[in-house]
Amino acid sequence: MEKIAKKIQMVDLKGQYEKIKIEVDAAIQNVLNTTAYINGPEVKAFQAELEQYLGVKHVIPCANGTDALQIAMMALDLKPGDEVITADFTYVATAEVIALLGLKPVLVDVIPDTFDIDIVAIEKAITSKTKAIVPVHLFGQCANMEAIMALAKKHNLFVIEDNAQAIGSNYFYADGTVKKAGTIGTIGCTSFFPSKNLGCYGDGGALFTNDDTLAAKIRMIANHGQSVQYVHDSIGVNSRLDSIQAAILRIKLRELDNYAEARNKAAEYYDKAFANNPKLKTPARAKYSNHVFHQYTVQLNGVDRNALRDFLASKDIPAMIYYPIPLHMQKAYLDPRYKAGDFPVTEKLCASVVSFPMHTELDEETLKYITDSVLEFCK
Repeated sequence: MEKIAKKIQMVDLKGQYEKIKIEVDAAIQNVLNTTAYINGPEVKAFQAELEQYLGVKHVIPCANGTDALQIAMMALDLKPGDEVITADFTYVATAEVIALLGLKPVLVDVIPDTFDIDIVAIEKAITSKTKAIVPVHLFGQCANMEAIMALAKKHNLFVIEDNAQAIGSNYFYADGTVKKAGTIGTIGCTSFFPSKNLGCYGDGGALFTNDDTLAAKIRMIANHGQSVQYVHDSIGVNSRLDSIQAAILRIKLRELDNYAEARNKAAEYYDKAFANNPKLKTPARAKYSNHVFHQYTVQLNGVDRNALRDFLASKDIPAMIYYPIPLHMQKAYLDPRYKAGDFPVTEKLCASVVSFPMHTELDEETLKYITDSVLEFCK
């Protein structure tokens, strides 16, 4: 099979930019002209537009998604030694902020089909020291929030949604109610890292809440703990979304649903191509959430993953592993409570998953070349 001419990337930010180049360039120039670089009109406008899109009362922009998680835990007055439950199968930032604040990360397994945090495992992990649950909406669809919120209510716990990978996804309640990912828990957190579904051209993040008092506290913490200038009511941090990034995000927010549609179209192509291959288990869709495909991640069965990646690389096709090492086996998070074998689903996923290119600019020629190449190896 001959290589195709175009360069294949995991995320094609340049191709996406070229389609909105005129708008983006004008928006950046407008910020340069006004010199309102920090907390300018573009930040306020983006905040209001994202509130409307999500159907949430308060959006508080910040510097990045990791800051968002840290600020959320600070705003909830979590204290050193408090336990916070989260998934073992996730990016390190989720647990990092828990440990950074002197809290105790409590890791639990995920379910094998959707990679969502295991509800039964959450309940088993709750103790008298548990104060919060951090479900991760991994790879583009929601965790089982209705069940998580029921557990939180039963045990009087906070819920912080890690929504860095699923912004724009809808959660479907059993009674037909629909809410956007990130707007269900006590606080929702997201990242605007460039490769995210709603990504800026640098770093950025935000927190979401429907609680007026909590929103005021979050704003204060994100701004050095100030209620008004030079009046510091609490210890805070310096975490701001700059105006240029907000201007870019305003443009991309208008395209977010179209971006999700393009990603789903690519995912459907992958699904059909791999449907009859027993060596490739395609991503499951949760019944309670639609999927916005931040990543397209398959589970390999009887396939040498490294050899597959090398084969694809020889054809100039990138493939990534999210995530190769479970959190409980990372040196920074080793804990005598956990040992190899304690999280069988996560450990199996870390050993068998691989992600193929997923972005808004994938065309049929590229998808055919990728899938034909994968199937050539996985005979």
